[in-house]
Amino acid sequence: KSNIGHTQAAAGVAGVIKTIMAIRNGVMPRTLHVERPTSHVDWDSGRVELLTEARPWHTEDGRPRRAGVSSFGVSGTNAHVIIEEAVEDTAEEPAGQRPDDAPDAAPAGTVVPWPVSARNASGLAAQAARLHAALSGAPAQDGTPE
Repeated sequence: KSNIGHTQAAAGVAGVIKTIMAIRNGVMPRTLHVERPTSHVDWDSGRVELLTEARPWHTEDGRPRRAGVSSFGVSGTNAHVIIEEAVEDTAEEPAGQRPDDAPDAAPAGTVVPWPVSARNASGLAAQAARLHAALSGAPAQDGTPE
């Protein structure tokens, strides 16, 4: 919004486009119209910082660049997407040569988010328990099938 103002229903799209361009260009853009971070946030307690200048976006150990974009509506609606840089495919495999049963597994050590949502805290805990049970092969605590 600091670049173009509030675009009503398309407000989140600007953040997605800006993030894709940052990933593509390998540069984290500065936050516009901010000279110093707010004093209402303890900036020293975590790994989050407000960029007052653009910064090169280096990657570690060949991992792809990854960013989250949140969009908050006036009604309380919250949308969040995670955008990840496409890794270059080094395999030279002709189209149509991949077996149908080839796994689509991520490399070992790759972080994979598992979004969970619910209407309230107890529902969220139940959803998380069902997901955990499904992934571990154990029955869920609430008796729902795997």
